[in-house]
Amino acid sequence: MRMMEALDRSNVHSITHGSIARGDVSEKSDIDIFIPYVLPSFTVEMALENSGISVNRRFLVQATPVYAVKAHVEIDERSSVSFPLAKLRPIERDFYKFGGEIDLPTLRKDIRVKGVDKRLMLIEPMPEGHIESTIAGREDSVARLLDVSPDIVFDRVNTLTRRDQVGRTGVFIERELSPEETFEMVLKKLSDSNPAVRRRLRSD
Repeated sequence: MRMMEALDRSNVHSITHGSIARGDVSEKSDIDIFIPYVLPSFTVEMALENSGISVNRRFLVQATPVYAVKAHVEIDERSSVSFPLAKLRPIERDFYKFGGEIDLPTLRKDIRVKGVDKRLMLIEPMPEGHIESTIAGREDSVARLLDVSPDIVFDRVNTLTRRDQVGRTGVFIERELSPEETFEMVLKKLSDSNPAVRRRLRSD
């Protein structure tokens, strides 16, 4: 909430997603804050700095050649703020809805929402605890329940099932920034040298 409030004071709308939104948290749960639109990176960094939130690392990530390049601002090992450096495609935006997402007003009200975890289990919050059920064979109905495209449901099923079978395969690009660099500066360098990055930026 402290990170989201810092962003909100700078008129930056953010969400938190995953287990925090669903309520099935544990001591190992990450705190992932996401800004679902493109904005100048200095706006995010200044908002955090002005609220006394120190940044540990900054790195640029592109999961696959067809996905948007994103900026990750790591606060500590379990807390981060991220945002796209290129416009998200609908399936990329639905990724966060699929896992469950809430904004700051919803977080303040302690409201939990439905979403799917990495085990491909649908988490449905109840007044006490939650109900878990597999989404296998229910992809279309789960898409309607979560108000997302069936494409993201099938995509996540395929991705996470393949991960169980062959393990993680890594990300396409992960580039840590030096203190002197900005995200936009590094993105320009990558675009100039990497055709896949350049094609993704031109497709927006």
